[in-house]
Amino acid sequence: MKRVLVVDWLDKFGGAERVIAKLEKVFGFGSIYALTNVMKSNDLNKITNGKKIRIETTFLQVFGIFFRAFFFTFHYFITKIKIEKTAQTIISSSHAVAKGVSKSQDKQLHISYFQARNFKYIWDDAPLYFGKFLFLVKPLINHLQKVDFKQAQKPDYIISNSKFVQQWVKEKYKRNSVVIYPPVALNDFPLECDKDDYYVAVGRIVAYKRFDLIVKAFKNSDKKLIVLGDGAELENLKSMASSNIQFTGFVDSSTVQKYISKAKAFIHIGVEDFGIAPIEAQSCGTPVIAFKAGGILETVLDGKTGLFFDEQTEEALLAAIESFEMKQWDPIQIHEHAQLFSEDRFADEINDYVSKCENEFFFQT
Repeated sequence: MKRVLVVDWLDKFGGAERVIAKLEKVFGFGSIYALTNVMKSNDLNKITNGKKIRIETTFLQVFGIFFRAFFFTFHYFITKIKIEKTAQTIISSSHAVAKGVSKSQDKQLHISYFQARNFKYIWDDAPLYFGKFLFLVKPLINHLQKVDFKQAQKPDYIISNSKFVQQWVKEKYKRNSVVIYPPVALNDFPLECDKDDYYVAVGRIVAYKRFDLIVKAFKNSDKKLIVLGDGAELENLKSMASSNIQFTGFVDSSTVQKYISKAKAFIHIGVEDFGIAPIEAQSCGTPVIAFKAGGILETVLDGKTGLFFDEQTEEALLAAIESFEMKQWDPIQIHEHAQLFSEDRFADEINDYVSKCENEFFFQT
């Protein structure tokens, strides 16, 4: 069975790219299609597992790292990708528009793995991205939502990466989907029972992850916080921080492991569609303090492997930390729970599901 992979774009290596790398390892794609490829070669090798794989891109490639400024063209350019006609199965990894790729012939099967609620620029997070200028782009957003809905009807089958995303897909796109949780490299995050006296927050420093609320909360506290990651909001956060808050900038996965394994707790205040970092923390035996929304509800056991708070505010976070410190936590129990999200489990489930879809599509229709 000849399979090809379609992704939104190849940029930085993060959670979605780890899933793509695992998909490539499971299925061994001959070709990868993307809107653009601006990924560094060492990160690209992680995705291709060191193999030489043909990567096809679109005209957006000419804009280099500034391609996101042309987000309003993404739906158009995804339709300009020409899948090779000899491909039998198209697997798309979509957090934006990859689901909208067109088949090159009727007998092709398209299975789309939704890494997140798709194209959050124009749906739930539009107010965060456009702020006070939202009213100016509202007509464009309304148009893009209609196009996005239409393109979401293209895949023959949809896989959601969490029940949270599954419900969103049903609400926004009127599509059914199955849930297969993403793979987490748990072996890279071994159990650590000896904790130090600090809290940690990890991720891309962007608006929707709400690191600003975490910083504001710890600014009104004498507790130590270490923030791991880089992004557009980093300098702004540094300017508002107090001396008990430390920023590392970008660090590699081994350094992330070192910090979260020794942390008293992992802080999570954004609304994630799944959230790999909190599982990595739990694999280290580190409990999670999290805002009670999104995919985190499926990966953290309240009162056992972490603690939820109900409002996305610094006051609610501080109150949760106080409650957290009054409770005893079992690192071994926390570590064991995280093992439900292993790479092997993902490989088995995705391989079984794709094989089932191919059998139904090619041999029973």
